[in-house]
Amino acid sequence: MIRFGPAGIPLSCKGRTLKDGIEDVHNLGLTAMEVQMVRMNVVERYADDDEIGLSPREVEEDLIVEIIRGEGVDELTLTDPGTQIEEEDILITLASGLAKNYEGLAVLGRMAKELDVSMSIHTPYYMDLVSNSELTERCLNSIRWVGLIGDQIGADVVVTHMGLYGGATTEEASTRIVENLGSIIDYWKMVKLSPRLGLETSGRQGVFGSLDEILGICEQLGSPIPVVNFAHMHAREGGTLREVTDFTEVFDRIEEAVDGKFYAHFAGVDHDGGNEKRITPIKKGDLRFEPLADCLVETNPDLTLISSSPLLEHDAMYMKVIYERALTRLVLKEIKKRKKELETSTMEPDVVDESEEEPVLEPEKASNPSKKTSKKKKKA
Repeated sequence: MIRFGPAGIPLSCKGRTLKDGIEDVHNLGLTAMEVQMVRMNVVERYADDDEIGLSPREVEEDLIVEIIRGEGVDELTLTDPGTQIEEEDILITLASGLAKNYEGLAVLGRMAKELDVSMSIHTPYYMDLVSNSELTERCLNSIRWVGLIGDQIGADVVVTHMGLYGGATTEEASTRIVENLGSIIDYWKMVKLSPRLGLETSGRQGVFGSLDEILGICEQLGSPIPVVNFAHMHAREGGTLREVTDFTEVFDRIEEAVDGKFYAHFAGVDHDGGNEKRITPIKKGDLRFEPLADCLVETNPDLTLISSSPLLEHDAMYMKVIYERALTRLVLKEIKKRKKELETSTMEPDVVDESEEEPVLEPEKASNPSKKTSKKKKKA
C-alpha cells in the first residue's frame, strides 16, 4: 500500500491542533501525517503531593518525560514513564502543544487509527549527534522524548537528522553517531517503544547523511531504518534522480534495511554544487515526481510518502493524483494487451492434426476377376 500525507498540520486546516490536523488529512483523502516537533519546551518542577505514588503516564496535569531523584553523586535520571513518583522528586515536564498528558496523546492515536491516518513524528530539525557536547545531550533527550510522544500517538516512525560533521571525518562522525544512537536504542528497548527510529538523508555536503553513510549506521546498529528524502538526496548528488531506474535503484538499495516497509519524503528543490539551496513546491524544482510515480506503479512498494513541500497537503494530493494517473495508464495498457491477445487467438485458423485424418485407400492392382474368367472360356 502507498500512503500520501503532509509534514505537519495542513495549511488549509481551520484549526491548528493535532486533532484538527488529523481530521483534515482524512477529509482531504490522504492517509498519512508526519507531526513536526519544532521546539521542545521543558519545565522542571517538584512533584505535587497528589502526584506521589503515580507514574508519569497516570498524571493528568502534565506530560512528564523524566524524573530526577536524589542529589549530587546520588542523583538519578529516571526515563521510564512507568516509574512511580516519590516525594522530593523533580519532574521534567514537556509542553509539546500536542496534548496535555499521555492519555490525551493516546486519544489522538486512537482517532488516527479509526480514520486510517498513519502517524509519524519528526524531531527538531537542528540536531547535533557528532560533537559530544552539551548540545548533543540535549539532542539525545529530544529524540527520547519525541519517541515517548510517538509511541502514544501510534507513530510508525520517529524521524531525525544527525547534524554537522563539525570538523570530524566521515569515519569519526559515524563512530560518534553510532555510540550516541546506541544509547537511544537501549532506551527504546527498555521502555518498549513501538515506533521505528528513522535516519533522514541530508541535502548538504557539510551535514552527515548521505545514503551510504546512513546505510552504514543502520547496518552497525541493526534497528534504525533509512528515511530517504528524495529532494535532499537529489540535491546532495547533483541532480541524479531523473529516470524511473534512478528511483528503482534507491528502493533496491534500502529494501533490506527497512524490511520491506518504506518511509520517504518528497518535494521540489533548488540546488547548486551538491548542496540544497531551498525546498520548493514540486512543480518549481527540477526534481520531477512523474518518474517516481511510474516507479511506484511498477514496483508497488509498501510506502508512506510525506510531502515536505512548502505547499504541504496540496503537493501531497498532487502526488496522489499523478500516481493514480500512472496506475490507470498501466491498467489500461494491460487491458489492451489482453484484448489483443484474445482477438489474435480467435482469428487463428484451426490446425488439423494429420494423425487423425482418414487413411486414403490405394487403388487395387489386381484385375477384375470377371475378366479373367471370360479369357479362360475363350481358350476352351
